[in-house]
Amino acid sequence: MTNHRTTSAGPLLTVEAAERLSTSPRFIRRLIAERRIEFVKVGRHVRISEAVLAEFIEAGKVSPLTAASLRHNMRGVA
Repeated sequence: MTNHRTTSAGPLLTVEAAERLSTSPRFIRRLIAERRIEFVKVGRHVRISEAVLAEFIEAGKVSPLTAASLRHNMRGVA
């Protein structure tokens, strides 16, 4: 049983962000250490805003490959 304390207005803890991304908190900490995601440090805790997490998810999306997109990409290759 997981306890979700996240509200739309409140910031996310790294553990909650990891749950949203279906990954481990270690991955989120690595993103923070490499400065690849914006964060706010509050005492010992690191918080990530809902908007920043949404932007990170959106930036990682790649359009699926289709036959038409493959043909289009192959036109530039001789």
